[in-house]
Amino acid sequence: MTAARRGFVYNGKTLLSGVDPAGRAERTADAIPLTDKILYFCPSPLYGYGLGRLLARLAEEAPHSAVLCVEAEKALYDLSLTNSDPALPANPKLLITDTCESAALCALVRQTWGPRIFRGVETVHLNGGWQLFPELYETLAAALRREIATDWSNALTLTKLGRRYIHNALRNLALIPRSPSIAEFSFGGAPVLALGAGPSLDPLLDGLSRRFSEALKRRRGRPFRIICVDSCLPALRERGIIPDLVVILESQHWNLRDFIGCRGWEVSAAMDLSALPESGNILSGARYLFMTPWTELRLFERLRAAGLLPPAIPPLGSVGLTAVELARRLGRGTVIIGGIDFSFTIDAYHARATPTHREKLRRHSRFGSLLNTAAFGGAVCRLRSKDGLPVHSDPAMRGYRALFEREFAADPRLFDIAGGGLPLGLRTLPPEAAFDALAGGKGGAGMSRAPEAGLAGRLRAFIQEEQNRLAALREILSGGAAADMERLDALIGECDYLWAHFPDYAGAMDRRPGLKEIAAAGSAALSFLKRLRIEIDPAFALLARTLGETGNAM
Repeated sequence: MTAARRGFVYNGKTLLSGVDPAGRAERTADAIPLTDKILYFCPSPLYGYGLGRLLARLAEEAPHSAVLCVEAEKALYDLSLTNSDPALPANPKLLITDTCESAALCALVRQTWGPRIFRGVETVHLNGGWQLFPELYETLAAALRREIATDWSNALTLTKLGRRYIHNALRNLALIPRSPSIAEFSFGGAPVLALGAGPSLDPLLDGLSRRFSEALKRRRGRPFRIICVDSCLPALRERGIIPDLVVILESQHWNLRDFIGCRGWEVSAAMDLSALPESGNILSGARYLFMTPWTELRLFERLRAAGLLPPAIPPLGSVGLTAVELARRLGRGTVIIGGIDFSFTIDAYHARATPTHREKLRRHSRFGSLLNTAAFGGAVCRLRSKDGLPVHSDPAMRGYRALFEREFAADPRLFDIAGGGLPLGLRTLPPEAAFDALAGGKGGAGMSRAPEAGLAGRLRAFIQEEQNRLAALREILSGGAAADMERLDALIGECDYLWAHFPDYAGAMDRRPGLKEIAAAGSAALSFLKRLRIEIDPAFALLARTLGETGNAM
Protein backbone atom coordinates (compact mmCIF):
# COMPACT_ATOMS: atom_id res chain seq x y z
CA MET A 1 0.00 0.00 0.00
CA THR A 2 1.23 3.45 -0.89
CA ALA A 3 -0.54 6.53 0.40
CA ALA A 4 -0.05 10.20 -0.38
CA ARG A 5 -2.17 13.30 -0.50
CA ARG A 6 -1.77 13.52 -4.27
CA GLY A 7 -2.50 9.89 -5.07
CA PHE A 8 -3.46 6.64 -3.42
CA VAL A 9 -3.00 3.13 -4.87
CA TYR A 10 -4.29 0.06 -3.00
CA ASN A 11 -4.39 -3.55 -4.21
CA GLY A 12 -3.51 -2.41 -7.72
CA LYS A 13 -6.36 0.10 -7.95
CA THR A 14 -6.00 3.88 -8.01
CA LEU A 15 -8.37 5.11 -5.33
CA LEU A 16 -7.29 8.77 -5.30
CA SER A 17 -6.13 10.76 -8.28
CA GLY A 18 -2.54 11.95 -8.42
CA VAL A 19 -3.80 15.37 -9.51
CA ASP A 20 -5.56 17.40 -6.81
CA PRO A 21 -7.68 14.61 -5.26
CA ALA A 22 -9.13 16.93 -2.58
CA GLY A 23 -10.20 19.49 -5.17
CA ARG A 24 -11.72 16.80 -7.38
CA ALA A 25 -13.75 15.46 -4.45
CA GLU A 26 -15.00 18.94 -3.52
CA ARG A 27 -16.02 19.66 -7.11
CA THR A 28 -17.89 16.35 -7.14
CA ALA A 29 -19.62 17.32 -3.88
CA ASP A 30 -20.59 20.68 -5.39
CA ALA A 31 -22.10 18.98 -8.45
CA ILE A 32 -24.35 16.56 -6.55
CA PRO A 33 -28.04 17.56 -6.88
CA LEU A 34 -29.38 17.65 -3.31
CA THR A 35 -32.86 16.72 -2.11
CA ASP A 36 -34.11 16.97 1.44
CA LYS A 37 -34.78 13.83 3.50
CA ILE A 38 -32.32 11.71 1.50
CA LEU A 39 -29.63 9.45 2.96
CA TYR A 40 -26.49 9.99 0.88
CA PHE A 41 -24.54 6.73 0.85
CA CYS A 42 -20.79 7.26 0.38
CA PRO A 43 -18.79 4.04 0.05
CA SER A 44 -15.15 4.18 1.17
CA PRO A 45 -14.59 7.77 2.43
CA LEU A 46 -10.75 7.35 2.62
CA TYR A 47 -9.32 10.72 3.73
CA GLY A 48 -12.79 12.29 3.83
CA TYR A 49 -12.11 14.58 0.89
CA GLY A 50 -15.34 16.31 -0.18
CA LEU A 51 -17.33 15.33 2.91
CA GLY A 52 -16.98 18.72 4.55
CA ARG A 53 -18.25 20.46 1.41
CA LEU A 54 -21.15 18.02 1.06
CA LEU A 55 -22.19 18.44 4.71
CA ALA A 56 -22.02 22.24 4.42
CA ARG A 57 -24.33 22.10 1.41
CA LEU A 58 -26.73 19.79 3.26
CA ALA A 59 -26.97 22.23 6.15
CA GLU A 60 -28.16 24.94 3.77
CA GLU A 61 -30.07 23.07 1.05
CA ALA A 62 -31.25 19.78 2.63
CA PRO A 63 -31.25 20.11 6.44
CA HIS A 64 -33.04 16.80 7.00
CA SER A 65 -30.65 14.76 4.87
CA ALA A 66 -27.52 12.95 6.12
CA VAL A 67 -24.40 11.16 4.90
CA LEU A 68 -23.55 7.53 5.62
CA CYS A 69 -19.98 6.42 4.90
CA VAL A 70 -19.20 2.70 4.86
CA GLU A 71 -15.72 1.21 4.56
CA ALA A 72 -15.46 -2.54 3.96
CA GLU A 73 -11.63 -2.72 4.13
CA LYS A 74 -10.29 -2.69 7.70
CA ALA A 75 -7.02 -0.93 6.83
CA LEU A 76 -8.87 1.79 4.93
CA TYR A 77 -11.41 2.21 7.73
CA ASP A 78 -8.59 2.89 10.18
CA LEU A 79 -7.15 5.32 7.63
CA SER A 80 -10.46 7.20 7.46
CA LEU A 81 -10.72 7.50 11.24
CA THR A 82 -7.17 8.77 11.74
CA ASN A 83 -6.71 11.03 8.71
CA SER A 84 -10.07 12.70 8.12
CA ASP A 85 -10.88 16.21 9.31
CA PRO A 86 -11.25 15.93 13.14
CA ALA A 87 -14.44 17.99 12.97
CA LEU A 88 -16.24 15.47 10.76
CA PRO A 89 -17.09 12.74 13.32
CA ALA A 90 -18.78 15.31 15.56
CA ASN A 91 -21.24 16.28 12.82
CA PRO A 92 -24.67 14.71 13.64
CA LYS A 93 -25.40 14.46 9.92
CA LEU A 94 -22.47 12.11 9.29
CA LEU A 95 -21.89 8.47 10.23
CA ILE A 96 -18.70 6.60 9.32
CA THR A 97 -18.81 2.84 9.94
CA ASP A 98 -17.26 -0.45 8.89
CA THR A 99 -20.56 -2.34 9.37
CA CYS A 100 -21.04 -4.31 6.15
CA GLU A 101 -23.86 -6.71 7.03
CA SER A 102 -27.14 -5.45 5.59
CA ALA A 103 -29.41 -6.01 8.59
CA ALA A 104 -26.86 -4.61 11.03
CA LEU A 105 -26.28 -1.53 8.86
CA CYS A 106 -30.02 -0.86 8.58
CA ALA A 107 -30.34 -1.21 12.35
CA LEU A 108 -27.42 1.20 12.87
CA VAL A 109 -29.02 3.82 10.61
CA ARG A 110 -32.31 3.47 12.47
CA GLN A 111 -30.52 3.73 15.82
CA THR A 112 -28.57 6.82 14.71
CA TRP A 113 -31.30 8.84 13.02
CA GLY A 114 -34.56 7.06 13.82
CA PRO A 115 -37.32 5.67 11.57
CA ARG A 116 -39.05 7.58 8.78
CA ILE A 117 -36.37 10.26 8.61
CA PHE A 118 -35.34 9.59 5.01
CA ARG A 119 -37.40 9.07 1.89
CA GLY A 120 -34.69 7.51 -0.22
CA VAL A 121 -31.01 6.62 -0.65
CA GLU A 122 -28.59 8.14 -3.16
CA THR A 123 -25.09 6.78 -3.71
CA VAL A 124 -22.27 9.32 -4.10
CA HIS A 125 -18.70 8.49 -5.13
CA LEU A 126 -16.25 11.10 -3.85
CA ASN A 127 -13.22 8.95 -4.72
CA GLY A 128 -12.40 5.58 -6.25
CA GLY A 129 -12.49 3.51 -3.06
CA TRP A 130 -15.83 1.95 -4.00
CA GLN A 131 -14.05 0.00 -6.79
CA LEU A 132 -12.63 -2.49 -4.26
CA PHE A 133 -16.06 -3.93 -3.33
CA PRO A 134 -18.59 -2.57 -5.86
CA GLU A 135 -21.09 -5.43 -5.48
CA LEU A 136 -21.03 -5.28 -1.68
CA TYR A 137 -21.64 -1.54 -1.62
CA GLU A 138 -24.50 -1.83 -4.12
CA THR A 139 -26.03 -4.60 -1.99
CA LEU A 140 -25.86 -2.38 1.09
CA ALA A 141 -27.42 0.55 -0.75
CA ALA A 142 -30.23 -1.71 -2.00
CA ALA A 143 -30.83 -3.01 1.54
CA LEU A 144 -31.06 0.55 2.86
CA ARG A 145 -33.57 1.43 0.14
CA ARG A 146 -35.68 -1.61 1.01
CA GLU A 147 -35.57 -0.78 4.71
CA ILE A 148 -36.64 2.82 4.13
CA ALA A 149 -39.41 1.73 1.76
CA THR A 150 -40.60 -0.84 4.30
CA ASP A 151 -40.62 1.79 7.06
CA TRP A 152 -42.86 4.08 5.02
CA SER A 153 -45.05 1.21 3.85
CA ASN A 154 -45.53 0.06 7.44
CA ALA A 155 -46.34 3.62 8.51
CA LEU A 156 -48.95 3.93 5.77
CA THR A 157 -50.46 0.60 6.79
CA LEU A 158 -50.51 1.69 10.43
CA THR A 159 -52.16 4.98 9.47
CA LYS A 160 -54.84 3.20 7.48
CA LEU A 161 -55.46 0.17 9.69
CA GLY A 162 -53.98 1.02 13.10
CA ARG A 163 -57.32 2.07 14.58
CA ARG A 164 -58.91 -1.13 13.26
CA TYR A 165 -56.10 -3.24 14.75
CA ILE A 166 -56.45 -1.80 18.24
CA HIS A 167 -60.26 -1.88 18.19
CA ASN A 168 -60.18 -5.56 17.19
CA ALA A 169 -57.59 -6.29 19.86
CA LEU A 170 -59.65 -4.61 22.59
CA ARG A 171 -62.69 -6.63 21.52
CA ASN A 172 -60.72 -9.88 21.33
CA LEU A 173 -59.39 -9.50 24.87
CA ALA A 174 -62.67 -11.13 25.89
CA LEU A 175 -61.51 -14.34 24.15
CA ILE A 176 -58.50 -14.80 26.43
CA PRO A 177 -60.31 -16.55 29.34
CA ARG A 178 -61.91 -19.15 27.04
CA SER A 179 -59.27 -19.58 24.32
CA PRO A 180 -55.91 -21.26 24.98
CA SER A 181 -52.81 -19.61 23.58
CA ILE A 182 -51.19 -21.03 20.47
CA ALA A 183 -48.35 -22.25 22.71
CA GLU A 184 -50.73 -24.97 23.94
CA PHE A 185 -51.08 -26.46 20.44
CA SER A 186 -48.61 -28.99 19.05
CA PHE A 187 -48.15 -30.95 15.84
CA GLY A 188 -45.59 -33.11 17.61
CA GLY A 189 -43.10 -34.79 15.31
CA ALA A 190 -45.53 -35.37 12.43
CA PRO A 191 -44.85 -33.86 9.00
CA VAL A 192 -46.91 -30.75 8.29
CA LEU A 193 -48.41 -29.58 5.01
CA ALA A 194 -48.68 -25.77 4.99
CA LEU A 195 -51.15 -24.57 2.37
CA GLY A 196 -51.79 -21.24 0.67
CA ALA A 197 -54.63 -20.52 -1.73
CA GLY A 198 -52.61 -19.89 -4.91
CA PRO A 199 -53.49 -21.48 -8.28
CA SER A 200 -51.02 -24.34 -7.69
CA LEU A 201 -53.22 -25.58 -4.83
CA ASP A 202 -55.59 -27.30 -7.28
CA PRO A 203 -53.09 -29.73 -8.88
CA LEU A 204 -51.55 -30.32 -5.45
CA LEU A 205 -54.89 -31.36 -3.93
CA ASP A 206 -55.57 -33.53 -6.99
CA GLY A 207 -52.24 -35.30 -6.47
CA LEU A 208 -52.86 -35.73 -2.74
CA SER A 209 -56.29 -37.22 -3.44
CA ARG A 210 -54.81 -39.77 -5.85
CA ARG A 211 -52.06 -40.72 -3.40
CA PHE A 212 -53.98 -40.84 -0.10
CA SER A 213 -57.56 -41.39 -1.33
CA GLU A 214 -60.12 -41.31 1.49
CA ALA A 215 -57.41 -41.16 4.17
CA LEU A 216 -56.79 -37.55 3.12
CA LYS A 217 -60.26 -36.60 4.40
CA ARG A 218 -59.98 -38.36 7.77
CA ARG A 219 -58.14 -36.00 10.05
CA ARG A 220 -57.32 -38.58 12.71
CA GLY A 221 -56.20 -41.26 10.27
CA ARG A 222 -54.10 -38.96 8.10
CA PRO A 223 -50.33 -39.52 8.49
CA PHE A 224 -49.61 -35.80 8.38
CA ARG A 225 -51.06 -32.53 9.65
CA ILE A 226 -52.49 -29.69 7.56
CA ILE A 227 -52.24 -25.99 8.43
CA CYS A 228 -53.79 -23.58 5.95
CA VAL A 229 -54.63 -19.93 5.42
CA ASP A 230 -58.29 -18.98 5.82
CA SER A 231 -58.71 -18.42 2.07
CA CYS A 232 -58.14 -22.17 1.60
CA LEU A 233 -61.17 -23.20 3.64
CA PRO A 234 -63.79 -23.22 0.84
CA ALA A 235 -61.45 -25.17 -1.47
CA LEU A 236 -60.74 -27.78 1.21
CA ARG A 237 -64.40 -27.95 2.27
CA GLU A 238 -65.49 -28.64 -1.31
CA ARG A 239 -63.15 -31.65 -1.41
CA GLY A 240 -64.08 -32.88 2.08
CA ILE A 241 -60.56 -32.25 3.46
CA ILE A 242 -60.55 -31.09 7.11
CA PRO A 243 -57.41 -29.13 8.05
CA ASP A 244 -55.90 -29.49 11.51
CA LEU A 245 -55.44 -25.72 11.91
CA VAL A 246 -56.51 -22.63 9.98
CA VAL A 247 -54.75 -19.28 10.42
CA ILE A 248 -56.93 -16.16 10.81
CA LEU A 249 -55.02 -12.90 10.51
CA GLU A 250 -57.09 -10.38 8.55
CA SER A 251 -58.56 -7.43 10.45
CA GLN A 252 -61.14 -6.22 7.90
CA HIS A 253 -64.67 -7.37 7.15
CA TRP A 254 -64.01 -8.60 3.62
CA ASN A 255 -62.27 -11.54 5.30
CA LEU A 256 -65.68 -13.01 6.13
CA ARG A 257 -66.11 -14.28 2.56
CA ASP A 258 -63.37 -16.82 3.25
CA PHE A 259 -65.77 -18.55 5.62
CA ILE A 260 -68.82 -18.76 3.34
CA GLY A 261 -70.30 -22.25 3.71
CA CYS A 262 -68.07 -23.06 6.68
CA ARG A 263 -70.26 -22.04 9.64
CA GLY A 264 -70.18 -24.70 12.32
CA TRP A 265 -67.35 -26.62 10.63
CA GLU A 266 -65.27 -28.29 13.32
CA VAL A 267 -61.87 -26.87 12.45
CA SER A 268 -59.38 -25.48 14.97
CA ALA A 269 -58.19 -21.93 14.33
CA ALA A 270 -55.07 -19.95 15.21
CA MET A 271 -56.39 -16.40 15.54
CA ASP A 272 -54.45 -13.17 15.76
CA LEU A 273 -55.48 -10.87 18.62
CA SER A 274 -56.03 -8.06 16.08
CA ALA A 275 -58.06 -10.20 13.63
CA LEU A 276 -61.69 -9.38 12.88
CA PRO A 277 -63.63 -10.67 15.94
CA GLU A 278 -66.47 -12.05 13.82
CA SER A 279 -64.06 -14.34 11.96
CA GLY A 280 -63.37 -16.27 15.15
CA ASN A 281 -67.05 -17.05 15.75
CA ILE A 282 -67.82 -18.98 12.55
CA LEU A 283 -65.92 -22.25 12.97
CA SER A 284 -66.86 -24.56 15.83
CA GLY A 285 -63.42 -26.01 16.55
CA ALA A 286 -60.99 -24.89 19.25
CA ARG A 287 -59.61 -21.37 18.97
CA TYR A 288 -55.97 -20.59 19.83
CA LEU A 289 -54.71 -17.04 20.24
CA PHE A 290 -51.47 -15.44 19.12
CA MET A 291 -50.63 -11.81 18.53
CA THR A 292 -48.76 -9.86 15.89
CA PRO A 293 -47.15 -6.71 17.35
CA TRP A 294 -48.07 -4.28 14.58
CA THR A 295 -46.18 -1.54 16.46
CA GLU A 296 -44.60 -1.02 19.87
CA LEU A 297 -47.23 -0.16 22.48
CA ARG A 298 -47.12 0.27 26.23
CA LEU A 299 -50.43 -1.61 26.28
CA PHE A 300 -48.60 -4.77 25.19
CA GLU A 301 -46.14 -4.36 28.04
CA ARG A 302 -48.98 -4.13 30.57
CA LEU A 303 -50.74 -7.16 29.08
CA ARG A 304 -47.50 -9.13 29.28
CA ALA A 305 -46.90 -8.07 32.88
CA ALA A 306 -50.45 -9.22 33.76
CA GLY A 307 -49.88 -12.61 32.11
CA LEU A 308 -52.56 -11.91 29.50
CA LEU A 309 -50.57 -11.37 26.29
CA PRO A 310 -50.72 -14.32 23.82
CA PRO A 311 -47.45 -15.52 22.25
CA ALA A 312 -46.06 -13.12 19.65
CA ILE A 313 -45.49 -13.99 15.99
CA PRO A 314 -43.34 -11.48 14.08
CA PRO A 315 -45.24 -9.20 11.68
CA LEU A 316 -44.70 -10.85 8.29
CA GLY A 317 -47.47 -9.00 6.43
CA SER A 318 -48.95 -12.11 4.82
CA VAL A 319 -51.18 -14.83 6.25
CA GLY A 320 -49.24 -17.35 4.14
CA LEU A 321 -45.94 -16.44 5.77
CA THR A 322 -47.59 -16.49 9.19
CA ALA A 323 -48.92 -20.00 8.50
CA VAL A 324 -45.42 -21.22 7.63
CA GLU A 325 -43.99 -19.60 10.76
CA LEU A 326 -46.62 -21.33 12.90
CA ALA A 327 -46.03 -24.65 11.12
CA ARG A 328 -42.37 -24.69 12.06
CA ARG A 329 -42.99 -23.42 15.60
CA LEU A 330 -45.74 -25.87 16.48
CA GLY A 331 -44.00 -29.06 15.38
CA ARG A 332 -40.66 -30.80 15.12
CA GLY A 333 -41.23 -32.58 11.82
CA THR A 334 -40.73 -31.73 8.17
CA VAL A 335 -42.80 -28.88 6.76
CA ILE A 336 -43.94 -29.20 3.13
CA ILE A 337 -45.24 -25.98 1.55
CA GLY A 338 -47.79 -25.82 -1.25
CA GLY A 339 -50.10 -23.26 -2.78
CA ILE A 340 -48.01 -20.30 -1.58
CA ASP A 341 -47.27 -19.02 -5.07
CA PHE A 342 -46.72 -15.23 -4.93
CA SER A 343 -47.89 -15.32 -8.55
CA PHE A 344 -50.96 -15.95 -10.67
CA THR A 345 -51.85 -17.17 -14.13
CA ILE A 346 -53.78 -15.69 -17.00
CA ASP A 347 -56.90 -17.58 -15.93
CA ALA A 348 -56.56 -17.88 -12.13
CA TYR A 349 -55.61 -15.68 -9.22
CA HIS A 350 -56.51 -18.18 -6.49
CA ALA A 351 -57.48 -21.84 -6.39
CA ARG A 352 -60.94 -23.15 -7.33
CA ALA A 353 -63.81 -22.55 -4.89
CA THR A 354 -61.96 -19.74 -3.11
CA PRO A 355 -63.86 -16.44 -2.81
CA THR A 356 -61.90 -14.80 -5.64
CA HIS A 357 -62.60 -17.71 -7.97
CA ARG A 358 -66.29 -17.81 -7.10
CA GLU A 359 -66.59 -14.06 -7.64
CA LYS A 360 -65.03 -14.45 -11.09
CA LEU A 361 -67.55 -17.14 -12.01
CA ARG A 362 -70.44 -15.08 -10.66
CA ARG A 363 -69.50 -12.09 -12.79
CA HIS A 364 -68.96 -14.13 -15.96
CA SER A 365 -71.21 -13.09 -18.82
CA ARG A 366 -71.07 -12.35 -22.52
CA PHE A 367 -69.47 -9.04 -21.58
CA GLY A 368 -67.20 -10.25 -18.76
CA SER A 369 -64.36 -12.66 -19.55
CA LEU A 370 -63.04 -15.33 -17.20
CA LEU A 371 -59.52 -14.16 -18.02
CA ASN A 372 -57.64 -12.69 -15.07
CA THR A 373 -57.44 -8.98 -15.88
CA ALA A 374 -54.84 -8.51 -13.12
CA ALA A 375 -52.34 -10.11 -15.52
CA PHE A 376 -52.53 -6.99 -17.69
CA GLY A 377 -51.80 -4.45 -14.94
CA GLY A 378 -49.08 -1.92 -15.58
CA ALA A 379 -46.82 -3.04 -12.70
CA VAL A 380 -47.26 -6.77 -13.38
CA CYS A 381 -44.32 -8.64 -14.83
CA ARG A 382 -44.07 -12.05 -16.47
CA LEU A 383 -41.83 -14.61 -14.77
CA ARG A 384 -41.10 -18.34 -14.82
CA SER A 385 -42.60 -20.67 -12.24
CA LYS A 386 -40.79 -23.58 -10.58
CA ASP A 387 -41.84 -25.84 -13.46
CA GLY A 388 -40.70 -23.33 -16.09
CA LEU A 389 -44.14 -22.16 -17.17
CA PRO A 390 -45.05 -18.46 -17.49
CA VAL A 391 -46.73 -16.83 -14.49
CA HIS A 392 -47.44 -13.23 -13.51
CA SER A 393 -46.52 -11.35 -10.35
CA ASP A 394 -46.86 -7.81 -9.04
CA PRO A 395 -44.45 -5.80 -6.85
CA ALA A 396 -46.30 -6.63 -3.60
CA MET A 397 -46.17 -10.36 -4.27
CA ARG A 398 -42.51 -10.24 -5.23
CA GLY A 399 -41.80 -8.33 -2.03
CA TYR A 400 -43.50 -11.03 0.06
CA ARG A 401 -41.59 -13.72 -1.85
CA ALA A 402 -38.29 -11.98 -1.05
CA LEU A 403 -39.33 -11.74 2.61
CA PHE A 404 -40.25 -15.43 2.59
CA GLU A 405 -36.79 -16.35 1.37
CA ARG A 406 -35.07 -14.14 3.94
CA GLU A 407 -37.13 -15.59 6.79
CA PHE A 408 -37.25 -19.27 5.91
CA ALA A 409 -34.58 -20.28 3.38
CA ALA A 410 -32.10 -21.27 6.12
CA ASP A 411 -34.49 -23.69 7.87
CA PRO A 412 -33.53 -27.28 6.89
CA ARG A 413 -36.98 -28.62 7.83
CA LEU A 414 -38.80 -26.61 5.15
CA PHE A 415 -39.38 -27.92 1.62
CA ASP A 416 -41.30 -26.61 -1.35
CA ILE A 417 -43.29 -28.71 -3.83
CA ALA A 418 -42.37 -28.50 -7.51
CA GLY A 419 -45.09 -27.08 -9.73
CA GLY A 420 -46.66 -23.68 -10.18
CA GLY A 421 -45.71 -20.53 -8.31
CA LEU A 422 -42.43 -18.66 -7.93
CA PRO A 423 -39.38 -20.41 -6.43
CA LEU A 424 -39.32 -19.77 -2.68
CA GLY A 425 -35.60 -20.20 -2.04
CA LEU A 426 -36.18 -23.61 -0.40
CA ARG A 427 -35.18 -27.09 -1.47
CA THR A 428 -37.85 -28.20 -3.94
CA LEU A 429 -39.24 -31.74 -3.95
CA PRO A 430 -41.07 -33.42 -6.83
CA PRO A 431 -44.70 -34.08 -5.85
CA GLU A 432 -44.20 -37.81 -5.32
CA ALA A 433 -41.15 -37.23 -3.10
CA ALA A 434 -43.15 -34.68 -1.09
CA PHE A 435 -46.03 -37.16 -0.74
CA ASP A 436 -43.58 -39.82 0.44
CA ALA A 437 -42.34 -37.44 3.15
CA LEU A 438 -45.91 -36.76 4.24
CA ALA A 439 -46.80 -40.47 4.25
CA GLY A 440 -44.03 -41.24 6.73
CA GLY A 441 -45.76 -39.62 9.69
CA LYS A 442 -48.28 -40.85 12.21
CA GLY A 443 -51.90 -39.72 12.50
CA GLY A 444 -53.52 -37.84 15.35
CA ALA A 445 -54.64 -34.33 16.11
CA GLY A 446 -52.68 -31.55 17.76
CA MET A 447 -52.66 -31.59 21.53
CA SER A 448 -53.85 -28.70 23.65
CA ARG A 449 -54.65 -27.73 27.23
CA ALA A 450 -57.47 -25.64 28.60
CA PRO A 451 -56.89 -21.93 29.30
CA GLU A 452 -55.24 -21.10 32.60
CA ALA A 453 -57.61 -20.73 35.55
CA GLY A 454 -58.17 -17.23 36.90
CA LEU A 455 -57.66 -15.45 33.57
CA ALA A 456 -61.14 -13.91 33.60
CA GLY A 457 -60.58 -12.23 36.96
CA ARG A 458 -57.18 -10.87 35.93
CA LEU A 459 -58.62 -9.63 32.66
CA ARG A 460 -61.48 -7.81 34.38
CA ALA A 461 -59.04 -6.07 36.72
CA PHE A 462 -56.84 -5.15 33.75
CA ILE A 463 -59.73 -3.66 31.76
CA GLN A 464 -60.95 -1.65 34.73
CA GLU A 465 -57.46 -0.25 35.21
CA GLU A 466 -57.34 0.75 31.53
CA GLN A 467 -60.72 2.44 31.88
CA ASN A 468 -59.40 4.40 34.84
CA ARG A 469 -56.49 5.63 32.71
CA LEU A 470 -58.81 6.74 29.94
CA ALA A 471 -61.16 8.44 32.39
CA ALA A 472 -58.28 10.37 33.97
CA LEU A 473 -56.97 11.42 30.55
CA ARG A 474 -60.46 12.49 29.43
CA GLU A 475 -60.95 14.48 32.63
CA ILE A 476 -57.77 16.51 32.06
CA LEU A 477 -58.39 17.09 28.33
CA SER A 478 -61.98 18.13 28.97
CA GLY A 479 -61.01 20.68 31.59
CA GLY A 480 -62.71 18.83 34.42
CA ALA A 481 -59.46 18.44 36.34
CA ALA A 482 -56.49 20.68 37.01
CA ALA A 483 -54.08 20.61 34.08
CA ASP A 484 -51.22 18.66 35.67
CA MET A 485 -48.86 18.65 32.68
CA GLU A 486 -46.59 15.92 34.01
CA ARG A 487 -49.58 13.66 34.71
CA LEU A 488 -51.01 14.45 31.28
CA ASP A 489 -47.71 13.61 29.59
CA ALA A 490 -47.50 10.31 31.50
CA LEU A 491 -51.07 9.33 30.57
CA ILE A 492 -50.47 10.13 26.91
CA GLY A 493 -47.48 7.80 26.93
CA GLU A 494 -49.40 5.04 28.72
CA CYS A 495 -52.36 5.34 26.34
CA ASP A 496 -50.25 5.29 23.19
CA TYR A 497 -52.70 2.93 21.47
CA LEU A 498 -55.05 5.92 21.12
CA TRP A 499 -52.69 7.80 18.80
CA ALA A 500 -50.30 5.21 17.35
CA HIS A 501 -52.14 5.45 14.01
CA PHE A 502 -51.94 9.25 13.67
CA PRO A 503 -50.26 9.94 10.30
CA ASP A 504 -47.65 12.27 11.75
CA TYR A 505 -46.52 9.78 14.44
CA ALA A 506 -47.23 6.33 12.98
CA GLY A 507 -44.01 4.36 12.98
CA ALA A 508 -42.13 7.19 14.68
CA MET A 509 -43.99 7.56 17.95
CA ASP A 510 -41.03 8.96 19.85
CA ARG A 511 -41.62 12.23 18.00
CA ARG A 512 -45.03 12.94 19.50
CA PRO A 513 -45.37 16.28 21.39
CA GLY A 514 -43.49 16.14 24.68
CA LEU A 515 -44.04 17.86 28.00
CA LYS A 516 -42.50 21.18 26.94
CA GLU A 517 -44.46 21.34 23.68
CA ILE A 518 -47.72 20.53 25.43
CA ALA A 519 -47.08 23.15 28.13
CA ALA A 520 -46.26 25.73 25.44
CA ALA A 521 -49.60 24.95 23.72
CA GLY A 522 -48.17 25.22 20.21
CA SER A 523 -50.36 24.49 17.19
CA ALA A 524 -48.93 20.99 16.63
CA ALA A 525 -49.44 20.05 20.28
CA LEU A 526 -53.00 21.41 20.35
CA SER A 527 -53.86 19.53 17.16
CA PHE A 528 -52.49 16.34 18.69
CA LEU A 529 -54.47 16.79 21.94
CA LYS A 530 -57.75 17.50 20.11
CA ARG A 531 -57.39 14.37 18.00
CA LEU A 532 -56.43 12.40 21.10
CA ARG A 533 -59.58 13.51 22.91
CA ILE A 534 -61.73 12.22 20.05
CA GLU A 535 -60.22 8.73 20.37
CA ILE A 536 -60.95 8.29 24.10
CA ASP A 537 -64.72 7.69 24.11
CA PRO A 538 -64.76 4.94 21.43
CA ALA A 539 -61.91 3.13 23.21
CA PHE A 540 -63.69 3.43 26.57
CA ALA A 541 -66.89 2.02 25.05
CA LEU A 542 -64.99 -0.91 23.53
CA LEU A 543 -63.42 -1.72 26.89
CA ALA A 544 -66.84 -1.57 28.54
CA ARG A 545 -68.22 -4.00 25.96
CA THR A 546 -65.25 -6.32 26.43
CA LEU A 547 -65.69 -6.16 30.19
CA GLY A 548 -69.31 -7.26 29.81
CA GLU A 549 -68.35 -10.16 27.55
CA THR A 550 -65.61 -11.16 29.98
CA GLY A 551 -68.20 -11.32 32.75
CA ASN A 552 -70.30 -13.66 30.62
CA ALA A 553 -67.28 -15.93 30.18
CA MET A 554 -66.80 -16.46 33.92
